[in-house]
This record gives sequence, C-alpha cells and structure tokens, in this order.
Amino acid sequence: MSNQFTLVYGTERVPYSVNPDPKRTTRIAIHVEPNGMVQVDAPPDFPEQAVQKAVQKRARWVVDHVAEARQRYAHVSPREYVSGEQILYLGRRYVLKVIIIQGGRTSVKLKANRLEVITRSSDPDDIRGRVRGWYRAKARDYFCRRLDELSIKLPWVEAVPPFKLQEMTRQWGSCSPSGQIILNPHLIKAPRECIEYVLVHELAHLKHHHHGAQFWALIDRQLPGWEQPKAVLDNMVELLHNG
Repeated sequence: MSNQFTLVYGTERVPYSVNPDPKRTTRIAIHVEPNGMVQVDAPPDFPEQAVQKAVQKRARWVVDHVAEARQRYAHVSPREYVSGEQILYLGRRYVLKVIIIQGGRTSVKLKANRLEVITRSSDPDDIRGRVRGWYRAKARDYFCRRLDELSIKLPWVEAVPPFKLQEMTRQWGSCSPSGQIILNPHLIKAPRECIEYVLVHELAHLKHHHHGAQFWALIDRQLPGWEQPKAVLDNMVELLHNG
C-alpha cells in the first residue's frame, strides 16, 4: 500500500501519509500535527481504498483541524535563543539571559525570573543545545520524582515503572506493553497539573492497555476534572514544541 495520499474536499487539497500500525486491527486513527501535517494510522493489511474512504468520511473534520493548526502555528515565532526571549518551565514564563564569557565555567540555571545561560559562544545552536540539555535534566528529575510519588499513591501500581525521555511530535507520553513509561521532555514546560494528567494517564495504562470505558473511569476516579488540564495542554502544543 502506498503511504502518500491527497484528500480532496471542495477546493481544498490536503496531503496525508498512512502509517501501518500493527496495534490496530479494525479502525484507522487520524492525527493532525501541530504544523498542520496529517498522518493516518491504519492496520497493516487495511486495503488502500478502505483507508481513503475512511479519511474521506471525515474530510470536513480534517480540513477544519488543519486550518486551525496552521493558524495557531503561524503565531508561534521560531526561537532565536537571544536575551529577552521568553522560556517556559512548569507553566511559568522566564526571560532568557545569555551571558558570553571568555573563560571560566559555563552553566544554565534559573535566577529569580530569568533563565541564565553562561557560555563562551553566541552561536544560537550552542545556546539552543544548552537550553534543551537543561530542559532534559529538569524533566528527568521532575518526572522521576512524581512517578515515584504517584506509584506509591495509586493502588494498581505495584512498583515504580521504568521510564525514559523521548521527543515525540504527537504524544506527551506512552506506555509500552512491557510497562515502560515514555515521556516527552517538552512536557516539562507545561503547568504542573498538565504534567500530572499525563503521568496518571500513562500509569493507568499499566492496568488498562486501551482507551476504553474502564480506562477513562479509572482516570475519572483518580483525577476528577482531568478534562481541564488536558484542554490546556492541547491548546499549548505549538508553544511547548517550539524550540
């Protein structure tokens, strides 16, 4: 089966790619990326015509969501990694302060309301790498601590699951069949309640490896009002992935 197609809806032409997903057996899933790109997950043996027909049935939904994504994405300016830019961490905004030195120790640390980067190079790629490294270190520490605390609190979790960081374009987290939690390091930029929702969501997959009624009932019991932090997270996708 080819993996590149075009959805035609009135005067709109939306390209999309099809990803064979062995976890799927009967249905497809349509994802609109933050930048407006469309990916369709389908069972590996799904006929090409069946995929196209299923996407066509949701043509209006796809076109509307692509338009919304592109509109939101257009307002997010690419980061230049210079002093004065805003940096997000745990839902709070900090001002980036770049300090160029000739010698001595380099570092990245929060000071009051700013993220201070001390470096020997003014190259944006160097500063970007240092900031992203700082984010990953903070994400690893924070996620590890909260997973430990939640594993004690949640009755269905028998032991703290292993976890790793992995950048993902469509997901904030996932849980492997073996029980390993995978978390997106960009999530550390989000408010704490949004992070809590993602962690509880992934830990719930240790009990229910699906998104059925039992899974959502478990989320409801453990995290009443989870819809609000999820909505906040959904609306911040482009901003959190920027940089």
